[in-house]
Amino acid sequence: MMRNRFALVGGMTLAVLAVVAVAAPWISPHDPLAVNLSDALLPPSARYPLGTDQLGRDVFSRLIYGTRISLLIGFLSVGIAVFVGTAVGALAGYYGGWLDAALMRLVDTMLAFPSIFLLLAVIALVEPSIYTIMAVIGLTGWMGVARLLRAEILSLKEREFVLAARALGASSWRLIMKHLLPNAIAPILVNATLGVGGAILTESALSYLGLGVQPPTPSWGNILNEGRIALGVAWWLTVSPGLCIFTTVLAFNLLGEGIRNWLSRT
Repeated sequence: MMRNRFALVGGMTLAVLAVVAVAAPWISPHDPLAVNLSDALLPPSARYPLGTDQLGRDVFSRLIYGTRISLLIGFLSVGIAVFVGTAVGALAGYYGGWLDAALMRLVDTMLAFPSIFLLLAVIALVEPSIYTIMAVIGLTGWMGVARLLRAEILSLKEREFVLAARALGASSWRLIMKHLLPNAIAPILVNATLGVGGAILTESALSYLGLGVQPPTPSWGNILNEGRIALGVAWWLTVSPGLCIFTTVLAFNLLGEGIRNWLSRT
């Protein structure tokens, strides 16, 4: 991993973003929610490094606090997706038969719906919030994990070490938890790393449409949405959050590719 320059750059970038998210109250120069109409739409300056928005709020401070929201949604939504996908994939792969057929038809049915329309339909029925967005992204993104883990379990359960454990009287629960899942975790780890970037993009798209994190809570997506209105006179409102989203998603993809290459050699 240390010899992979791209993975190293991605990991270091994410480490910096994590520090920014944790230290947001101490490094933010202004209150991200403070309204100052006399300073509305000011261009970048020494006082406001990335300018201000329509309400005179400091864009730099809002981006710093938005890092918290984006990373939180990315990690927790992928955590939900991995948990559900791991449970479905492990049960389908290990038991097979009618349970495998039923679970895989459920996966196929979920995959048949365009994800963005499924997200919009669910969010239209509930009140948009940070927790709603995390749950919806997680519960509509587990299918890939389930199919990937099922394929791994189908291959592993016929290996000699699993047959030996079964011959020694190991229960199905022990076989899955102690023998199968630990040996199938590598592709899930790569999938989860890449999935965080996708979750951040999804949250940004929903917030851009006004269905994600609701103002005044700052997120990169709703800062983009607010900047769309003043695009002709305040370019910094769209360029700054756009670069944050691009950099973060790229960093996760670089790290995921690095982990994939490392695991393929071990």
